[in-house]
Amino acid sequence: MSEYRFALLVLSDSRYKNPKDDKIKPIVEDILAVINAKLVEYEIIPDEFELIKNRLIEFSNLENVDAILTSGGTGLYERDVTPQATKEILEYEIPFISQAMLFNSLKYTKRAMLSRMVAGVRNSKLIINLPGSPKAVKENLEYIIEVLPHAVDKLNGDTTPCAT
Repeated sequence: MSEYRFALLVLSDSRYKNPKDDKIKPIVEDILAVINAKLVEYEIIPDEFELIKNRLIEFSNLENVDAILTSGGTGLYERDVTPQATKEILEYEIPFISQAMLFNSLKYTKRAMLSRMVAGVRNSKLIINLPGSPKAVKENLEYIIEVLPHAVDKLNGDTTPCAT
């Protein structure tokens, strides 16, 4: 595929109230440029389980979206419900994406083990939960970015063996 199309869903009560405070979008756009990808959908919503679930379903049904990134709601607060909402709509998980991000994050802080990131597939669309902190988004997305084109290609029907 020549250009990859991503959606970004930022989940944050505070950023929803003050969208200008969001620093995630420019970080994600810069990192996506490395793989010739662009952000085609972007939204900030509050940490509401049903809303998150519905937006993930809507984004995964869009023809112009290949993959969906979320940022926020992966911690231990009561309103951090992104992983639960994501798991509820996934057809299957890809656990090693989140495990790879955890492995990388532990190099920076032991608190990374408290994150509950999830990755998986719905409607042939890759969905990846990222943390809410701009620093953590940058560290995690930069770590996995090289494998995302291959994953998207596979989900779009590429039958080339993975080992080549």
